[in-house]
Amino acid sequence: MSTQNKSLSKGDLRQFTGTEHWYRHWAVRHITYTDGAKYVADTAGAYWLLDEIAFAQADKQLAAEGFQLWKLTVRPDHTATLTCEDGNCNVVFTKQLEYTDFPLDEIKFYFTDKVILLPSEY
Repeated sequence: MSTQNKSLSKGDLRQFTGTEHWYRHWAVRHITYTDGAKYVADTAGAYWLLDEIAFAQADKQLAAEGFQLWKLTVRPDHTATLTCEDGNCNVVFTKQLEYTDFPLDEIKFYFTDKVILLPSEY
């Protein structure tokens, strides 16, 4: 779970207000992601994060949630927590990560209609 380029900033993410392209997930073919999600994955070497969201959809109860808020919270010791909320502040998924060098202390994605996107793209 390493990054290729640590120049990702929260300011960079605000430029994404919709998408011009849809990218199909390499393994979970019915899931797509937006320009903003691709930018995060490319810039931070974080395709693993898109994978975590996509692979978690194999859980039928989680996949039944029509709107999901995914949040990666990175601590100073480079451990992290990945959580998913149902849109009503109810946590429906949690995973502890032993190590990441993701460059931001926090990032959020939405997952709805089988699309992974940044909140600003919603």
